[in-house]
Amino acid sequence: MMDPRDLEACNEAIRHGSLSFHAASKLLPKHVRDPALALYAFCRLADDEVDLKAEKADAVLRLRDRLDMVYDGRPENAAPDRAFAAVVEQFEMPRTLPDALLEGLAWDAEGRTYATLSGVRDYSARVASAVGAMMCVLMGVRDADALARACDLGVAMQLTNIARDVGEDALEGRLYLPTDWLDEEGIDREAFFANPCADNAVRRMVKRLVMEANRLYYRSEAGIAALPKACRPGIYGARFIYAGIAGRLTAMDYDSVSSRARTSRTQKLGWMAQSLALSGVSMVMPQSAVLYAKPLPEVAFLVDAAARNTAPDRSDSLFEALAALELRRQSDRATLLRG
Repeated sequence: MMDPRDLEACNEAIRHGSLSFHAASKLLPKHVRDPALALYAFCRLADDEVDLKAEKADAVLRLRDRLDMVYDGRPENAAPDRAFAAVVEQFEMPRTLPDALLEGLAWDAEGRTYATLSGVRDYSARVASAVGAMMCVLMGVRDADALARACDLGVAMQLTNIARDVGEDALEGRLYLPTDWLDEEGIDREAFFANPCADNAVRRMVKRLVMEANRLYYRSEAGIAALPKACRPGIYGARFIYAGIAGRLTAMDYDSVSSRARTSRTQKLGWMAQSLALSGVSMVMPQSAVLYAKPLPEVAFLVDAAARNTAPDRSDSLFEALAALELRRQSDRATLLRG
């Protein structure tokens, strides 16, 4: 059982750190909302640990240790860790899912770039679809088709985030756009980092990401109708709120360099009302055949892990990423000692 004080701390962390999820979570039933807040608080902590820390390799390796402690049933003495440990125990959360998130953060720490859209989806599967699969576990959903659509939604949300943050990421020396797109547009990466601007080439790339996200938002809706009735409004809410950011980018003519795409509180309330209305309709409409579309290849391992409730050893790719960060940490320490 979660300590109510830990739950309140998680709620506060999400209220300040993830406005879109905090708004959508209000539509979830309490028995799902509370563990979802704990889940998102731990994921938010993980993301911030890597994003905001200068020593990113240390941050990821520390998160590995904290995740080990959670699954050993002896979490670190911090509200998100204790709350997430309670969720892991109560829902028998497959280890593959938070491990996937850890791997995505390791890729961030090493500054990995992605040659193709498939590579960007690989990354999105880890940092976003893994969370969507964990949300399904909290709802008691282990159906592979519903899980595949939840993973579609996760990838769509992450592509939206990437499209929204192109300018901010460039100023920080980060690149999530497929590098083959930059090559097609004749864009030099270092020149773009030095002086990001929303020229026609950059707008075309942002538009391509938004179009791909929109395709996956539409695909995800078939899966929402397969969720427990009480859970549908909250997930519709997340879908519409994040798609609203994509819509805002479209209205800005795909300029995510000069300004940041934002949605208003009034818009969020409107999408939440739409979510409630659509959830009622989905209870009586026949199920869409889109539900049975094959999962994206990049998310198939998440679907399999959540559907089968398997507990395999950590993947070779995760071990490789963590080993690379260990070597980097050792090299940095050796450099400091020599200095």
